[in-house]
Amino acid sequence: MNDATPPNRCRIVLIAPSGVSADRITAAFDGGDVASLILPENGMDEASFQAFAERIVPVAQAAGVAVIIAGDTRIAGRVQADGIHVEVSKAELAETIEHFQAKMTVGAGGAKTRDDALELGEARPDYIFFGRFGYDNKPEPHPRNLSLGQWWAQMIQIPCIVEAGSDLASVETVAATGAEFVALSSAVFADGIDPKVAIARANALLDETAPRLED
Repeated sequence: MNDATPPNRCRIVLIAPSGVSADRITAAFDGGDVASLILPENGMDEASFQAFAERIVPVAQAAGVAVIIAGDTRIAGRVQADGIHVEVSKAELAETIEHFQAKMTVGAGGAKTRDDALELGEARPDYIFFGRFGYDNKPEPHPRNLSLGQWWAQMIQIPCIVEAGSDLASVETVAATGAEFVALSSAVFADGIDPKVAIARANALLDETAPRLED
């Protein structure tokens, strides 16, 4: 979030892909509104992942971007991240929420069906994510993620994040589902793309086409 008042429409969540530099991630924040950044481990060892996160977290937070650490609650605490993202069973999710939700956001992923999503939703995470890290390799979002996002946004009050495709224009397709957030990764960070320009373009597309969300 780069403005005092965030836009009342689908907003961008960045997901750091494997191999992206900290400098490219932080450059994206200059392109306009970004609600949050999810940092997966992406095969790094614990020390490398923590050092990577430590470079990014203060810059992101200074820009008003919440940082979510995927999968490692210890590192999330050490780097003073804003939240954690987990892909676990309902029981494990409930335990994570009990321990951490009072002090940070707890988001859930891994749901592949409506039943999966509803089961996770019973634990009351702060958001649910429809998609898989690193699988946004086609121009359009995965149809299953779009279908789940649209159903969820219509039925459930817990916000959802839907993974976009590798084409920036796919943010329009996600926004049309009514999802509160669209996740971008390769569309912003693939080779040859300027992250700042990509974020500016994605925000412009959302400003032009995204439906307004109810308060």
